[in-house]
Amino acid sequence: MREQRKRIPTEKNNPQSTIPSTVSSRISLMNQWVSMRGGKIRKILLSGGPIMALLFLIIYLSFASPYFLTVSNLLNITRQTSINAILAVGQTMVIICAGIDLSVGAVLALSASMSAVAMSYWGLSFGVGILLGVGTGALTGFISGIIITKGKIPDFIATLGMMAAARGIALILTGGLPVPSHFTALKLVGYLPPELIWLGSGDVWGVPVPALIIAAVTILGWMVLTHTTLGRAIYAVGGNREAARFSGINIERTRIIAYTIMGLLAGVAGVVLTGRLNSANALMAEGAELQSISAVVIGGANLFGGEGGVFGSLIGAFIMGVLGNGLNLLNVSAFWQRLIMGLIIIGVVVFDQWRRRRFAT
Repeated sequence: MREQRKRIPTEKNNPQSTIPSTVSSRISLMNQWVSMRGGKIRKILLSGGPIMALLFLIIYLSFASPYFLTVSNLLNITRQTSINAILAVGQTMVIICAGIDLSVGAVLALSASMSAVAMSYWGLSFGVGILLGVGTGALTGFISGIIITKGKIPDFIATLGMMAAARGIALILTGGLPVPSHFTALKLVGYLPPELIWLGSGDVWGVPVPALIIAAVTILGWMVLTHTTLGRAIYAVGGNREAARFSGINIERTRIIAYTIMGLLAGVAGVVLTGRLNSANALMAEGAELQSISAVVIGGANLFGGEGGVFGSLIGAFIMGVLGNGLNLLNVSAFWQRLIMGLIIIGVVVFDQWRRRRFAT
């Protein structure tokens, strides 16, 4: 008789053996699904937080005040937010580069005063006056960058000193008076040209000109950061300065360019604000530096550098603009508004640090 070989049970001839493999595969699929969902949640919390906050404010204020969603009020929010949004684009580049600029408000006032004095007292044309104002801002930013990089002075101290110096020069230039002023009517060569007023108060087919300037500045800033060598260098310098140095990136030049762009955009904001107010003075835009930094942080940028984007900063600026407008519509006192804005900024920074520690890994 032949010996019959014992058959070894396998998955094919033993149906019960398929149960563990089936269960394990289902568990594996569930883990993959949870991981994918967790990744989406992480992505939303890391990049979509500012948008969610802005939408929440819009929805709440639309129910809290019947005047909030009117066309005139929305256009008014755009005009009010334009200055902070322009400054926030430049501040974004500086903060991504692991720096900070406290002089933007003073540089704005200096640029605006220079432009207004050139057109009102020196008799220069509109184009030359604009170039002189914007060029003054760019030159001031360039000097700040040189002081920081060549003098090895901390950004905070260097820009704080530049803030005081720029205000002082603006006061000397204007004599401490608005430009133009009836106190100096005999020295006037002409008033601010209508083209300048149009930049701050005009519109194109119902769209405010400042809104178009915001769009242009934001798109240009986004292109610089995402589609140029300079943008990649800015992220690299802010992310890891030593690694950027070993990669052959000129760190000093990159930082100087970032501060120069910040100064140039402060000059642009100064021209727009002058057109909106039909006047310029040495004390305008006080506190603009803190507002621009707040917009960048609310928009999701990392204060330690290497992370952020101009669209997030734009949303942060509009969050501040919408909130300020809504508090005005709700008849909240200006004193309480300062307190509320300060608490919100602190809360946003705390939440920003928490979400980075919790969801970034």
